[in-house]
Amino acid sequence: MKIINLGEQNSLLNTFVAQIRDKAIQKDSMRFRKNLERIGEIFAYEISKTLNYGEKDVVTPLGIAKCSLFTDTLVIASILRAGLPLHTGLLNFFDAAQNAFVAAYRKYGKDNKFTIQFEYASSPALDGKVLILADPMLATGSSLVLAYQRLVQSGEPLHTHIVSPIASEQSLGYLSKQLPHKKVTLWVAAVDEELTNKSYIVPGLGDAGDLAYGTKL
Repeated sequence: MKIINLGEQNSLLNTFVAQIRDKAIQKDSMRFRKNLERIGEIFAYEISKTLNYGEKDVVTPLGIAKCSLFTDTLVIASILRAGLPLHTGLLNFFDAAQNAFVAAYRKYGKDNKFTIQFEYASSPALDGKVLILADPMLATGSSLVLAYQRLVQSGEPLHTHIVSPIASEQSLGYLSKQLPHKKVTLWVAAVDEELTNKSYIVPGLGDAGDLAYGTKL
């Protein structure tokens, strides 16, 4: 698995990441969602550089222009509900992409231990397509791996791009072991060192789903 940390470069991306972390700015849920959306757009642009391209003749009012356009068929997948703003940003740029969704959540038991519960999954066939799997945060990485395993039941992607703005060091190690093959690229904007005993990332940003859509039971 290849890991690309765009946050190591000086760019506007780091401003948006700083804003989704800022507890004062987080009070505005619309701005939080919009910043995740804009982060998704930046990742989409960077991913576009890795796709396969071909030349196409485009008819203009005055003639024919030869344009280099990507030829891959894309599927954008997100883990509900926190992944939706990021999904929107990716879809803003890859507007012809097909879409997939996985509903998953943590179910806590004793001693702050949890299992990942799946309630819903919907995906088109993935054979020969480029899969972009979005999740705002990677804490342990376990839910994303399970989501990936569920999605590839719909076929073997040509390549998988995992997009997660904030990840823990632990999750990078876990994903590298679980998804070692070369057909996976992980895109992040920040890597944090610490996890709490409930597996929340520190400094992280809190619960992305709650910040975007309100608290839940």
